[in-house]
Amino acid sequence: MVRTRTTIRTALRATAIAAAGALTLSACAGGSAASTEAAPVATDRDIELSLVWWGDDDRAARYEEAVTLFEEKYPNIDVQTQFQAWDDYWTARTTEAAGQTLPDVFQMDLAYIHQYASNNQLLDLSSQVGVNLETGDYDETLLGSGSVNGEQFGIPTSTNTLGMFYHQDLLDELGVEPPAEGLTWDEYDAWIREVSEAGADHDPQVYGGTDYTGALWIFIQWLVQQGKVPFAEDGSPAFDKADLVAWVERTQPLRDDGVFFPVERAKQVEPLTAMQVGQAATEITWDNMLAGYAAGAGTENLGLLPVPTGAEGSQQFWKPSMLLSSSANTQEPDAAAALIDFLVNDPEVGSIFGTSKGVPAVPAQKDAMELADGSIDEKIVTYEEEMADRVTAETPLPAEGYGVVEAEFKRLGEELAYGNVTPAEFADQWFQSAEANLGGE
Repeated sequence: MVRTRTTIRTALRATAIAAAGALTLSACAGGSAASTEAAPVATDRDIELSLVWWGDDDRAARYEEAVTLFEEKYPNIDVQTQFQAWDDYWTARTTEAAGQTLPDVFQMDLAYIHQYASNNQLLDLSSQVGVNLETGDYDETLLGSGSVNGEQFGIPTSTNTLGMFYHQDLLDELGVEPPAEGLTWDEYDAWIREVSEAGADHDPQVYGGTDYTGALWIFIQWLVQQGKVPFAEDGSPAFDKADLVAWVERTQPLRDDGVFFPVERAKQVEPLTAMQVGQAATEITWDNMLAGYAAGAGTENLGLLPVPTGAEGSQQFWKPSMLLSSSANTQEPDAAAALIDFLVNDPEVGSIFGTSKGVPAVPAQKDAMELADGSIDEKIVTYEEEMADRVTAETPLPAEGYGVVEAEFKRLGEELAYGNVTPAEFADQWFQSAEANLGGE
């Protein structure tokens, strides 16, 4: 865990909130600040807010700069900040949710919003719209991704889609050309093998890529490319175990032959990735991550391509890269809404973050970015503009429980990489988790 702006007041405030949470435990369904009528944020008294996000040092530096601007606009509001790596982040939020001490404002992911909203843990921001929060410049579909049962529990910050990053400096050292656009998954795997062979004697050893098998969103992308629907209307899997086995088995030869970046090494370099430590030439992830990858790798000479294609072509989809939510038990709903509004609408904040969280959702922030030729921001914006015609699939919106099964998918991916489970066991164990956590009553 990494903390910044930590003061004694933060500890005292946490204790006070915990006590308040204990008093309101029996009224969690309706006794929170969510039922309070919105009013313009107070300026006649001192206010403290907590703001928490997942990310790395690069994102933290950008948030700190944005928070400084917010505190200049609202001198009576002191924002206490904190951040963690992805896995630690959700572990901490789960603990806070159980004790009703979630932060005043915190980053939310599409995978978890249904879970937290359904358990009455998030503030309905609908009443804040037009008072402390403006959403008029949002695309309605994008804004709707933060809505559950007609209530607004999250405000999207930006958009993204999956992409393939490649490390041009490493490829130049190895004398290998980047992957061609439009590769099939099998062709991409063959390219990974070629690069891993070329990098075997490099110091440190360079691999063509990382094992993407254990990423649920990448599996969903592949599934959509096969013309299959990931989830039924009730949120349960709409695909069979055979589909999951096929996905896992197709990369087994690469694991058997040591072609992928080793899982043991991947755990050692966390929270950095193989590409960031200069030991993998490609990785598949969300396009907004390119800024963080460049910061970690120490070079902007990274390229961005569409993901490999399937039987139905690219079939890529948009996804809100993240959202901002507020605790249902916040003591300062008006100030929390004002902070969210500032972070998603203020043009200077758009300039600070650039595309590091994805392409900004609001035109004013997107227009404020300085897109220098060849810069990371320019690469991501150009990529998303070029992807507009390739993004042909609807976003597979995850239901309540998705975050749990996504974490299980990742865990099983690591067990697979260690050789502790077979593809069939991977599928059996994941479906057990899905049956317990997704869909149904």
